[in-house]
Amino acid sequence: MCGIAGIFHPGTPKPVDPSRVHAMIAAQAHRGPDGDGIWTAPGVGFGHRRLSIIDLEGSPQPMSDGGLTVTYNGEIYNFAELRAELAAKGAVFRTAGDTEVLLHGWRAWGPSLLDRLNGMFAFAIHDAGKLFLARDRLGVKPLHYVELADGSVAFASELKGLLAHPLVRRTPDLRAVEDYLALGYVPDDACLVAGVKKLAAGHFLLVERGRAVPQPRRYWDVDFSNRARGSAAALGEELVDRMRAGVRSRMVADVPLGAFLSGGVDSSAVVALMAEASPKAVRTCTIGFDEAGHDERAHATAVARRFATDHRERVVGADDYGLIDTLVASFDEPFADASALATYQVCALARESVTVALSGDGADEALAGYRRYKFQAAEERVRGLLPEHLRQDVFGTLGRLYPKADWAPRPLRAKSTLLALAMGGGEAYARSVGVTTPELRAQLFSGTARAGLGGYRAEDRYVATMADAPARDAIDRAQYADIKHWLPGDILTKVDRTSMAVGLEAREPLLDHRLVEFCATLPASMRLHRGEGKWLMKKAMEPYLPKDILYRQKMGFVTPISAWFRGALASEARALAKSRTLGETGWFDMGVLARIAEEHHAGRAEHGRTLWQFVMLERSMKRMFG
Repeated sequence: MCGIAGIFHPGTPKPVDPSRVHAMIAAQAHRGPDGDGIWTAPGVGFGHRRLSIIDLEGSPQPMSDGGLTVTYNGEIYNFAELRAELAAKGAVFRTAGDTEVLLHGWRAWGPSLLDRLNGMFAFAIHDAGKLFLARDRLGVKPLHYVELADGSVAFASELKGLLAHPLVRRTPDLRAVEDYLALGYVPDDACLVAGVKKLAAGHFLLVERGRAVPQPRRYWDVDFSNRARGSAAALGEELVDRMRAGVRSRMVADVPLGAFLSGGVDSSAVVALMAEASPKAVRTCTIGFDEAGHDERAHATAVARRFATDHRERVVGADDYGLIDTLVASFDEPFADASALATYQVCALARESVTVALSGDGADEALAGYRRYKFQAAEERVRGLLPEHLRQDVFGTLGRLYPKADWAPRPLRAKSTLLALAMGGGEAYARSVGVTTPELRAQLFSGTARAGLGGYRAEDRYVATMADAPARDAIDRAQYADIKHWLPGDILTKVDRTSMAVGLEAREPLLDHRLVEFCATLPASMRLHRGEGKWLMKKAMEPYLPKDILYRQKMGFVTPISAWFRGALASEARALAKSRTLGETGWFDMGVLARIAEEHHAGRAEHGRTLWQFVMLERSMKRMFG
């Protein structure tokens, strides 16, 4: 894993100041503690920070060959096969790593090289006055870019790399704040710093000298519109085979390797398949919580014993709130998934003994593991029974009259369910994955902010994505939208920033794109079967894992922030209403912020996640904008 940065002049080949490139990679030194490099030529400059994983002494970057230069972050898991294919075509390799495959692959295939890569990556190639930027299919690795006042294009793995460039203007984007308060993260098509863009997952950008900077082009998508044929037994066997291939390809490393183990289905499945392939004990680690209802250590320990792993654990409590400034520095943009606290801690724990760790991320999105898919499917069946105007009249009226019960599990929150049934499926699902509702955001935003937004709503992104999804049914559409937004915006951002902050490479075997493509073809009834998410995966893993692991209620990697804000962190919640950083934006009604902090503390309402959002927003804006 590494950090990359660069500057390209698409107008004329103006000289690039190497000190600017150096500043951009120095800001990302945590991504590559093992070395750095800078390369410049007329009109272009690349920089690189390296975390050595394969070919430890070779493959320095930026790497040049015959007029081509690359700077690259990630891992290409099929590089050996591609290397052999390219060598057969006459390519001569000077190193043993995967970086050189990108150079020879570009020379042989151009942009279609991307179709051949199996891995996680973000890279830039310079070729005779052209800049080619690319990001992996699912967005495991990040890539930001910006067009600057001098006509240049600058790029970097992380936002902090771009902010080290003196021409990047630090102006906050109000729409990104709306996105963040709605979703809990700033999505891939937005950025808190106005003008900065993120190259979306599965896209590339080709900038040619003498031409305007074009829009990125998509080279990959996941298709839910086709269906695989076969029995559950046959498809389950194929599923495990593909999972096994994903795990084994990600176990190749020249440094110590291990796994995160929560005791849930996904990480347990990864550890089971690692143990099957490893002649040595797999190194595993887990994080527990000081709130019993959130603590999965007993389950993780049971799996560790079953596979005789070298297991470590650590407990996270309210006193770990002190890590918040570390998280803010790691994420740059505000990030409200409070499990980032625990993810940072498990990464730090893993880094004590390994340099690479495999995770179970991605199975929930690929195989319908979240409970919200069950609710969405049930609600969509009801929506199909009544015309829209009747649903809005009947369910909307009942929902408004029914008492609110935020404290109850969702199936018992009749008010929320009735209001959801009155909405379209896309709107209801967008709200189910969100944090702060449009109604509460309307109260929290000042009149000035509401006017500035001009009717813009973050939920419309989900509505549009689900409407255009290559899908057959409600589950398909919800999964597709999550793969496009939630997965890269929340899950993968969280793992990348927290792992890179401690110099750890995290790998996601269940996000092998071939596995994701296969899962999308499974009948919906094999993904979600009688309310059981990831049903086919669980059924197929029965020979490997006990049923009390496979079929226990999903807990999730959830940090107990709501309880903390009613206890040890109550003063932090109340302090938000007095924040100069938030107040001086003119975007928020500070009285409403004070009210929700008090309502939450008194137990009259559940605002824990919204309060956490504002804690992170306040710290992020203070750090970024002063």
